[in-house]
Amino acid sequence: MLPLSPAGLLCTLLGVSLTVWITVLLVFIIVPAIFGLSFGIRRLYMRALLKVFEWATLRIERGFRERNHLIYKTNSNGIIAKEPTSLEQEIKEIRRSGSSGALDNSEFEVSDIFYFCRKGVETIVDDEVTKRFSAEELESWNLMTRTNNNFHYISLRLTVLWGLGVFVRYCFLLPLRVTLAITGISLLVIGTYLVGYLPNGRLKDFLSKHVHLMCYRICVRALTAIIHYHDSENKPQNGGICVANHTSPIDVIILASDGYYAMVGQIHGGLMGVIQKAMVKACPHVWFERSEVRDRNLVAMRLTDHIRDQAMLPILIFPEGTCINNTSVMMFKKGSFEIGATVYPVAIKYDPRFGEAFWNSSKYGMVNYLLRMMTSWAIVCSVWYLPPMTREEGEDAVQFANRVKAAIARQGGLVDLLWDGGLKREKVKDTFKEEQQKLYSKMIVGDHKDRSRS
Repeated sequence: MLPLSPAGLLCTLLGVSLTVWITVLLVFIIVPAIFGLSFGIRRLYMRALLKVFEWATLRIERGFRERNHLIYKTNSNGIIAKEPTSLEQEIKEIRRSGSSGALDNSEFEVSDIFYFCRKGVETIVDDEVTKRFSAEELESWNLMTRTNNNFHYISLRLTVLWGLGVFVRYCFLLPLRVTLAITGISLLVIGTYLVGYLPNGRLKDFLSKHVHLMCYRICVRALTAIIHYHDSENKPQNGGICVANHTSPIDVIILASDGYYAMVGQIHGGLMGVIQKAMVKACPHVWFERSEVRDRNLVAMRLTDHIRDQAMLPILIFPEGTCINNTSVMMFKKGSFEIGATVYPVAIKYDPRFGEAFWNSSKYGMVNYLLRMMTSWAIVCSVWYLPPMTREEGEDAVQFANRVKAAIARQGGLVDLLWDGGLKREKVKDTFKEEQQKLYSKMIVGDHKDRSRS
């Protein structure tokens, strides 16, 4: 045999490496994903990470103690302690502590201004709405950021460990995940496009279901997602609506890898548009043009027509309309609850220690967000299927939506907020400001009437 030239040797090594890479992907990831199997490697990986995180946090805290430094812990429940009191009670307390000591000596007291000043400052400092649109604070170091808890001391061993983590995430996990994502998306487009040519019937439904499940499971592995599903006996059934809290675009993949849903959404262009066109050939998804989304009656009619057929797949909807940061559930839009269908609530809660799943769309674009996701350690979450709920007699759509939202918040350990998630990009409505003005005006007018009668 003639000796190989350096270029030939390099090509041979590249060929062998590529063969080994494809074989590992097929044997350990893609084939198990197709059949819904798992070797338990991801769970072992998760437990090993937890041990490393625990050791790193203890090492940092010990370093602080050795230097007699204080460790400042964040308070996830807010930084201002407030007792629930009414506007009238607080203003009367301010007047009582004033120099005159009188409560009804005039219709207006200059000291009343301090109430509104204090309330404004408290709202700015501890705004319960705005802080739902930023990343959740961590109590331990996850080797991805230096920390969220003001830890500044890191030993040489921790620095080396952090550098090793960067190498593993960017040089091994990222290429692996990108390869799997391309594989999953390509199979989804090709598979649904081919299935779409089959005549409607059981065979088409069977193949469409398994093509969707197979591709979504591959995409789940592209994120090294470890998902714990609970109470599967309550999984959404045909002819119903599945509603869930919304943290990330991958909520769709998380749910669709365990069930078969009809998606609802706006028609997009580019790669997303190609995927949507292929998917709708194989499955009755409900896509809307941009102009149609604003027509609530048209949307309600399309959804109603879908659920009237009990053979149709359950519709997957995120009623918040925007992503919230995994700590809370915000106002559900009432449109999904006016139709009269059975609602299947689902609670999704991510573990932020392994990676930040929340998508702050006002700060990061989709490409940037996906890069952050694919360079995290893993995506770990729990999914709870809640018992189905129906609209009670005498209950309007808003009350029904709030009842479903409260059940999801309670099960997922999330804060139940009444605020509209649209405040992420919009200003507070004038009606909220007018409400406070009316309360103060009513208090002043009420005092004036009482004095007139006396």
